Amino acid sequence: MPFARLASATTPTCHIGLGLAAVGRPGYINLGRDRDLPADRTVDALRERTHELLDAAYAQGVRYFDAARSYGRSEEFLADWLRARPDAADVVIGSKWGYTYTADWTTDAERHEVKDHSLAAYERQRAETAALLGDRLDLYQIHSVTPDSPALTDKELHARLAEAAAQGLTIGFSTSGPAQADAVRAALAVTVDGERLFRTVQSTYNVLETSAGPALAEAHDAGLTVIVKEGMANGRLAEPHAPEPLKAVARETGLGCDAVALALILRRPWAGVVLSGAATLGQLASNLHAPAVDLDEDQLARLDALAEDPQTYWRQRGQLPWH
Repeated sequence: MPFARLASATTPTCHIGLGLAAVGRPGYINLGRDRDLPADRTVDALRERTHELLDAAYAQGVRYFDAARSYGRSEEFLADWLRARPDAADVVIGSKWGYTYTADWTTDAERHEVKDHSLAAYERQRAETAALLGDRLDLYQIHSVTPDSPALTDKELHARLAEAAAQGLTIGFSTSGPAQADAVRAALAVTVDGERLFRTVQSTYNVLETSAGPALAEAHDAGLTVIVKEGMANGRLAEPHAPEPLKAVARETGLGCDAVALALILRRPWAGVVLSGAATLGQLASNLHAPAVDLDEDQLARLDALAEDPQTYWRQRGQLPWH
């Protein structure tokens, strides 16, 4: 398991990873993106921003980096950085397949990505990822599994994934949508030759969306490494958009809303890695203060009260515009 390398780390930031969804392509749904990135979002400009973030994260103890085929050129940018940083041999690299990026480096495409969990899509995208990341890839995840995903029932796909696992690649999945808990539990039941197929799960969990928590605890108890994504709710938990109770707790701690929001997740005993989705060096630095946040019972209760109904949360997320 590549995540055993993280378990042996002793830095305060060893449980924080860096996700590249916000910087691998010019358009994304994070709030405040118009301020976070340069107005001229050329390939070279975002490559430079990605490398700056990777350099800063690595220097501050972050050792997990997360990309995807649908995050524009995130795998390419990450591969470039790895070649330029042979000293970074201790990082764990994860990527995802199952969505194809279709925006052609624009922010106003009708469709930015297309979902396909078929065996053919896996084989095509596995070859594309291998061409970029080669043997530096540690973890390959099915992107955004839902309870009705064919990836949960396709035995031929499971066999191919098990072959990759036998060759040393860790196989995982991510989830999205209001039925994340159902998807996690269904995936835990997938076996090949009596062995559980998936070794990691990456799910959305944050102050506003906590519905997957019990299922993620079950996954942890079953031996999976749990990776938490969208801990900032696509910017809804950052200044100036954060709800007032979160702002109040942040003022009391003397740290940012983002650090407090991520700290709440780090307190969950099942959370193995919590992703920062930072798009700027300032955001990254603030995110990495999360391990230093000390929350008392009253503050935790006020934050827990912010949880929304998952249907409401995901409906609002689906209405966020691509910037």
